[in-house]
Amino acid sequence: MLSLSQSLDAQLRAAMQRAFPEADAGLDPQLAPASKPEFGDFQANGALPLAKPLKQAPRQIATAIVEQLQADPAFTDLCLEPQIAGPGFINLTIRPERLAAEVSARLGDERLGVPAVENPAPVVVDFSSPNIAKEMHVGHLRSTIIGDSLARVLEFRGHPVLRLNHVGDWGTQFGMLITHLKQVAPEALDTADAVDLGDLVAFYREAKKRFDDDEAFQSTSRDEVVKLQGGDPVSLKAWGLLCDQSRREFQKIYDRLDIRLSERGESFYNHFLPAVLDGLKAAELLVTDDGAQCVFLEGVQGKDGKPLPVIVQKSDGGFNYATTDLAAIRYRFGAAPEGDGARRVVYVTDAGQANHFAGVFQVAERAGWIPDGARLEHVPFGLVQGEDGKKLKTRAGDTVRLRDLLDEAVERAETDLRSRLKEEERSESEEFIQHVAGTVGLAAVKYADLSQNRITNYQFSFDRMLALQGNTAPYLLYAVVRIAGIARKGGDLAATNAQLQFSEPQEWALVRELLKFDAVIAEVEEELLPNRLCSYLFELSQVFNRFYDQVPVLKADPEALASRLALCRLTADTLRLGLGLLGIATLDRM
Repeated sequence: MLSLSQSLDAQLRAAMQRAFPEADAGLDPQLAPASKPEFGDFQANGALPLAKPLKQAPRQIATAIVEQLQADPAFTDLCLEPQIAGPGFINLTIRPERLAAEVSARLGDERLGVPAVENPAPVVVDFSSPNIAKEMHVGHLRSTIIGDSLARVLEFRGHPVLRLNHVGDWGTQFGMLITHLKQVAPEALDTADAVDLGDLVAFYREAKKRFDDDEAFQSTSRDEVVKLQGGDPVSLKAWGLLCDQSRREFQKIYDRLDIRLSERGESFYNHFLPAVLDGLKAAELLVTDDGAQCVFLEGVQGKDGKPLPVIVQKSDGGFNYATTDLAAIRYRFGAAPEGDGARRVVYVTDAGQANHFAGVFQVAERAGWIPDGARLEHVPFGLVQGEDGKKLKTRAGDTVRLRDLLDEAVERAETDLRSRLKEEERSESEEFIQHVAGTVGLAAVKYADLSQNRITNYQFSFDRMLALQGNTAPYLLYAVVRIAGIARKGGDLAATNAQLQFSEPQEWALVRELLKFDAVIAEVEEELLPNRLCSYLFELSQVFNRFYDQVPVLKADPEALASRLALCRLTADTLRLGLGLLGIATLDRM
């Protein structure tokens, strides 16, 4: 009901202006969805703040506003007679015929009433970000699926979105890995896929231990980094092979999860790093401290009470993550063709990096690298925990590999499905079983994450996420399946009726829930909280199931049949679109 609320807001502002022309400033109707169904569809609470400046009782002010509303034909065409409640709240109920017309309009609209933005602006969403020579683990899950869902919503609203995978493909780790491989597996440095990624990860761990324990190995590794940075062809070939091998393994995960990304690794920004230093010097922000080039943060102090620094060049002349991130910000906001020309840049990383990004963002702001009106945002998320509330680990204490977690989700979904088929005495093809298990398993993993407030940690539980009851993917998928079943039983969901008629309370409850979809999408676009969409879809499923259980559909009177089928169709379309924006596929049978 976003368009209706916008119209209503404009009508209220005009009525307040006519009623109180002397209070031109601060005329805000404070329009919000009604807190309870018995209060109507919306509540306007703007009379209360006017009481003091106007020196009138809030209820008297509300009465004057209502009188002006009732004199407005556009308002009376939209709403029933307003009701004043309590000290001056104005309760507003949309006319039933207008609600029915909104349902009819959405039935013929592939966007289901969600308008494209009037002024689309380029957006960069930075998410996933695994490291080369390491396997993706459960910690990458949240960044990957949260970032993907936000990108989908922003794209749906009409913004051009660049989905960026900022891969860790440069730095000291390559010097130590190449040095180690030269000694233990030299074939990996000149032959593609000479070792598999699992072995490469083991080699990386060995190299890291040697680097920490052996000064001579440290020195050789740093020399290797210098060779790599200097363009040594042997080193570059080895680096390229290692990167390509990792990318192929990452892509298997992305394909499985239906994730689209454009890779731009840390190495992309290498030749921009000196310009970062020059830009900070020109802005007179750079300070030499103990041989390092730093920018001291404003309003951020260490334990000693002194401003904390963001180091952009180490005392040995090397650059670090902060330097790369500053170069990335400059490029992303920079005008094409030397930049992405973004107006909004979103970083989806764990909450542990919040201080890092706060510091980098402040430096970029003070340097003048964020255009006027542009938005630079960190989207933090908490840890994935086991059911014991501790960080999710394997029984051996290792970090859970993402591919293993996805495999187990699908296997458990398959086990549950086969058990249910046996109980129901249903016979299905192996192709059907594998398709349903794969869809449900991956949907369960995605939805369990996205349905949580991303800012908090969440406890991972296969049993909870695969349950057919509660706020889970299977519950929502089953609602879609239930509606598809109506069509299989002879219900014509494609039929439309220009004059939809609703009479039952359960019908009106479903109508009102369906019409919230556009407002929810706009909210997610602004606040970047996918759980708001999940909560809405869950509530919609619950309202639909109550409607379906309490109101006959296929056995309805002819006068009511078409309208009820229309509600079923719009519910299924809304669930499919909403779940699609979360990156979740739906089923017609399960």
